[in-house]
Amino acid sequence: MSSTEAPTEKLPVDERIKVIDYATISKKGGWWTAVVLGDENGRKKVMLYMWYDKGGKWARRQKFTIARKADWASYKEAVERMLSKME
Repeated sequence: MSSTEAPTEKLPVDERIKVIDYATISKKGGWWTAVVLGDENGRKKVMLYMWYDKGGKWARRQKFTIARKADWASYKEAVERMLSKME
């Protein structure tokens, strides 16, 4: 379940990324996962992040970037195919 965070919370992303919007997927047990819409060098991108609490500071563990909207259909189809095999 996702929830949009208050705009005052600063995300631990690279300073070159201007955060336009984001949704937290989960923030518990020392882990934070979120989907971020950001602008990097004048290009909008959707980024999936996973951070972990490293001594009171959030550190990036994983990042996946969707740079082109046209790519999303392929990603979505592949993920849904794998999810159907979990049942």
